[in-house]
Amino acid sequence: MHHNPVGWFEIYVQDMPRAKRFYETVLGVELAPFPMPEGGPPIEMLAFPMQEQAMGASGALTKMDGMSSGGNSVLVYFNCEDCAVNAARVAAAGGTLQQDKMSIGQYGFIALALDTEGNMIGLHSRK
Repeated sequence: MHHNPVGWFEIYVQDMPRAKRFYETVLGVELAPFPMPEGGPPIEMLAFPMQEQAMGASGALTKMDGMSSGGNSVLVYFNCEDCAVNAARVAAAGGTLQQDKMSIGQYGFIALALDTEGNMIGLHSRK
């Protein structure tokens, strides 16, 4: 394998404006509409910023009939400068902090949160 194993992620949501506010507030980014081809199922997507030559994967918030949010077994970790800073924004953005910043040894630090749609997300930083 000559690439990172994760190429894309989707976080399923029920309320797109609410989820958009949460992620833009916590991560300090702007999500952009991701156009879908005509003729397919009605899917609404807002993409996270992406730099093609940078390490890691990008993805989108996704709203699609028949796909509910929360309760899934996928955990996406977002890279942060200092995950404590981002974790401190979770409650004000409508989410719930599940785990304050904690050490994961030589790999840095993580914090865990529930978003406004019931999805667990991770925040990761080296410091």
